[in-house]
Amino acid sequence: MTHDDAKSRALREHGVLHPRPEDVSDSLFEHADFFDARDLVQVKYEMLRKVRVDGEPVSRAAPAFGLSRPSFYQAKTAFERGGLPGLLPRKRGPRRAHKLTEEIARFLEGLRAEVPSLPVAVLAERVEERFGVRLHPRTIQRRLAAAEKKRPVRTRGSQ
Repeated sequence: MTHDDAKSRALREHGVLHPRPEDVSDSLFEHADFFDARDLVQVKYEMLRKVRVDGEPVSRAAPAFGLSRPSFYQAKTAFERGGLPGLLPRKRGPRRAHKLTEEIARFLEGLRAEVPSLPVAVLAERVEERFGVRLHPRTIQRRLAAAEKKRPVRTRGSQ
C-alpha cells in the first residue's frame, strides 16, 4: 500500500476525505506537495483563509475549493466557535444517553401484555406520566416490534 492510499484511508476513517477533490482548483493545491485536496479540513481552512486574509469573495472561493457557499458559512461558523478542531466532523447519533431505558422498555412490554390493543400514543403518554420522559411513538413501535421478534413462538401444546 502506498503512502497516498494510507492517507486516503485515514482521511476516510476520520470522516475528512473530501468527497470531490477533483473539484478543488485553487492554485495552492495544484502541485499537492503540502496541500492535499483530499484533506477536507485543510481545504476548508484554506478556503476560510482565502476569504478572510486574501479578501476573495465567498462566491469565488467556495467553488475553487470544491465546496458550496452554504458549506463555506458552516465552516466559518464552526471555525469561529471551535478553531481548527471545529472543522472536524461531529460524531453522529445520540448526543446523550438514550431515553428508552430497559426499565421503560419493561414497563411498555407489561402495558402491551395487559392491553394488546392499547394505542402507541397512549403508551407514550403513560411513559411520560410515569417517567417524565417523552418518547416518539415510532421509538415505542420499534422497541415493541423488536421485543415481539425475540419472544418465542408458542404452539398449542407448549402453553
